[in-house]
Amino acid sequence: MGHVFISYARPDEARASRVADALRGQGYEVWRDDELPAHKAYTEVIEERLKSAQAVVVLWSAEAVKSEWVRAEADVARNAGTLIQATLDSSMPPLPFNQIHCARIEGWTGDPKAAAWAKLSASVAALAGPTAAREEGRRPPRRERSIAVLPFQNMSGDPEQEYFSDGISEDITTDLSKISALRVVARNTAFTFKGQSVDVCECARKLNVSHVLEGSVRKAGNRLRITAQLIDGATGDHLWAERYDRELTDIFAIQDEITKEIVAALKLKLLPEEKKAIEERGTSSAEAYNYYLMARQYWLTGNHGDRRREERVVRLCGRALEIDPQYAQALALMALAQISLRFGFGDTTQDGLPTAEKALAIDPSIAVAHSAKARFFLEQGRHAEANREIARALELEPESWEVNKEAGRVSLSQRRIPEATRFYEKAAQLMEGDFHTWAMLLTCYEAAGDRDKARHAGRMMFSEAQKALEKDPSNGAALGIAAGGLAAMGEVERVKEWIDKAMLLDGGNLNMRYNFACVLAAQLNDVEGAIALLETTITRALSSQVRLAATDPDLDNLRGNPRFETMLADAQRRVGLAPGSPNPTPEAEAPPRS
Repeated sequence: MGHVFISYARPDEARASRVADALRGQGYEVWRDDELPAHKAYTEVIEERLKSAQAVVVLWSAEAVKSEWVRAEADVARNAGTLIQATLDSSMPPLPFNQIHCARIEGWTGDPKAAAWAKLSASVAALAGPTAAREEGRRPPRRERSIAVLPFQNMSGDPEQEYFSDGISEDITTDLSKISALRVVARNTAFTFKGQSVDVCECARKLNVSHVLEGSVRKAGNRLRITAQLIDGATGDHLWAERYDRELTDIFAIQDEITKEIVAALKLKLLPEEKKAIEERGTSSAEAYNYYLMARQYWLTGNHGDRRREERVVRLCGRALEIDPQYAQALALMALAQISLRFGFGDTTQDGLPTAEKALAIDPSIAVAHSAKARFFLEQGRHAEANREIARALELEPESWEVNKEAGRVSLSQRRIPEATRFYEKAAQLMEGDFHTWAMLLTCYEAAGDRDKARHAGRMMFSEAQKALEKDPSNGAALGIAAGGLAAMGEVERVKEWIDKAMLLDGGNLNMRYNFACVLAAQLNDVEGAIALLETTITRALSSQVRLAATDPDLDNLRGNPRFETMLADAQRRVGLAPGSPNPTPEAEAPPRS
């Protein structure tokens, strides 16, 4: 069977999937990067697949031309003599690839009889060889084994238990993604169906998967009832279903059983290293796991700018660690919260770096601990060390929401806009409900001059922030980001209404006030209004926010304004930063309170 590698830019994923499906239908074994196993470094897997491919199909587009990854993969294929090129939108390959023939498949809808497809298919056959299905004309196309894990329903009757059912769904998704023979839809994509009554076959068609796993969780004290059903996406038939009535302490055994039943039902071969990776839970204590899930939920949905968010995460992780002191994941999350408390709120009793180091001493593969170290070094202006730590985190766990979000922060702080955009886009793809990441993407898109994407980011900011406000109407971060979203959409009058409401509800939230200043400066071009807000923010802010103001693209409209420059320089001196630079002076200690 011929092996085909498909290279494409992330925004073209739907069309790349169509090409992959058509080639699989002709009997080829096709690989693209949605099948990256969670336990291996993505660069290692891609290199292996590129070298073993008999044909590499590069799908060029306006986005692909700008992608360093696509160019690098095309270069490897060109040198190996396996390169096949096609354009999705009439964009031509960049130098030196424009010297090689490029098929035109713009507008192709998946029809295997289309003339445009025939040319591409013939090129693949020439390199990868004709498949048995093509030669015999009678073998049915191999059905790719793929799955979407829909969010398990919280049947506990308590919305506060949502974190637990979501955590189980996410963990099962992570476990299944470690199986190289199975393609697993990303958590965020599957979670778009949360709270909906779905037709499973329609869901499978939309997500382009062969199977769907759905279930429910009822948690009452230390008792659990978990149901799970594996459904054939084409027929709607149940391949396997089970109900588990157990103690909370059995949660890991239940997750393992569900994974094993899916493997058996789909007749998958589980490699020894994959089995080992799935069984590694980080803790053997269900109680510690419960506290960790709760802490992670606060980290995701809590009020940015309200120190109680970080304090809750530290307390909950601390409780988990009292139960299991070797719980490295809890240590890594605690480190992130401690670093935010130190640099964002001036709590000098919190460090975070020793906590991250302790996590790595227990388990050197904990990517979030490396991203915590990156954040620490970034806050100290030690950019080379921050870059090194975040690169290691990405190598260990490229599909981690926390890691990609911190990578975006590290890149944006150094004005590496394309890199920051790529990492924030990945973070938004991985985690449903993360309105803060969409706000950072708005900053990136505005800095790049991409108005269409900026408007889309604005819509997502508003819609995701609205969901958070339904749970907590006083969430200052959500109020601020919703206002920013409205500004990006051009709804100026509604922006002012939202700002007034937010200032009444959470006026002391400096993070929210800073975001409003960014909205006024970048979206509404209200220089005086932005500076007036910053005078109540930057003059009281700690080093983290002052450093951000020195490089934030949202404040570029203010640079050169004497009032703003004087205010920023005074704030930098107050917190130990050299005026005109985002880097701290060597002797600077923790910033003083004001």
